Amino acid sequence: MSVHDLHQGDTYAAFRKQFERDAIWARMVAPGDRLPSLSLVEVDLGPIYLERMRQTGPVVLVFFRHASSPACNFALEAYRHDLLPALSDLGAHLVAVSPQVPDRLLAIKRRQGLDFFVAADPRHRLIDAFNIGFASPGVDVLLGARDSILPLPAAVVVDRSGVVKFVDVPPDPALRTPAAALIDAVRALRWTGTTTG
Repeated sequence: MSVHDLHQGDTYAAFRKQFERDAIWARMVAPGDRLPSLSLVEVDLGPIYLERMRQTGPVVLVFFRHASSPACNFALEAYRHDLLPALSDLGAHLVAVSPQVPDRLLAIKRRQGLDFFVAADPRHRLIDAFNIGFASPGVDVLLGARDSILPLPAAVVVDRSGVVKFVDVPPDPALRTPAAALIDAVRALRWTGTTTG
């Protein structure tokens, strides 16, 4: 099933039934889980290490499909305007993650002028660890990767101790977690003492 078909009613209904049948919703990343000690490839910086990053501030991970997706372009541009400034004030890191290879992801960072981390997970190790991936046959050509795995549009907030504190996985791939919800989730860490120190 291609993600390009997901907006068609019958196809998307079948897609959702498949996920429910496989109980994938129950296996997804959840608050209380720990952030895996994995590296990603940031398109400008090369390898970045989530374990080191979270020690300097909360990490907000937003997953997207690929650089040529109009919906993903729109969402990341919106996050640049509506989410990044508040996260910067709160000392949090924003990381957009895609299974597309770094040289192809570079286009979306340049085109949208994104001044946050845009990182590749071409072997979908983080996507698999969070159980948010699904097969989309043929998309490997677009991704430049060896597998045809795409992520659901998940958003995950991790505190400085490496514990997942907030997860949102919209059921429709066209939807995105509102910036305000992510800002509130990071602000809530202040009350538990996990944004700083």
